[in-house]
Amino acid sequence: MLRLLLVPVVAVLIFEGQLLLAFALLVAAGLSDWLDGVIARRFHQASKLGRFLDPSADRLFIFVTVVGLAYQDIIPWWLVLTVVAREVAVGATLPVMFRHGYPGYPVHVAGKAGTFALMYAFPLLLLAHIEGVVGTVAWIIGWAAALWGVYLYWAAAVIYLLQFRRVLMSLRTAG
Repeated sequence: MLRLLLVPVVAVLIFEGQLLLAFALLVAAGLSDWLDGVIARRFHQASKLGRFLDPSADRLFIFVTVVGLAYQDIIPWWLVLTVVAREVAVGATLPVMFRHGYPGYPVHVAGKAGTFALMYAFPLLLLAHIEGVVGTVAWIIGWAAALWGVYLYWAAAVIYLLQFRRVLMSLRTAG
């Protein structure tokens, strides 16, 4: 829940140009996400609510960060459109899945890896505005991670859309 509450705070910080503070909060949110996962697995504390809130917080952080980065002219708008288009493509299938009793898509390693790459790419791109070695290294690693993350994000989308197709075919066969 704390991560969800931080989403608008990070958004405001990025839009107001407080990039170092936004970076710090994104790193803290990422570390808390990791720690939350470790604790949930170690103590078998997974829940339906957690399985919904965790990826929701990830998606919201990614969305506000890419929009904020584009607003600050740190990344191009085509990158925002690429990420949003993926969410729309997969998200548009979910009402049909839910209506037919499917809880959504099982987590795929490509999706987790893509989300992870994007979640560390964007904070690095926030640091890229710093002049000198830190900014240069952050820019190089941030862009490499962003492009790899978008590729994996879309690879997972293709996997999910193929699963959706199989569900539709099985519904036609059963119906």
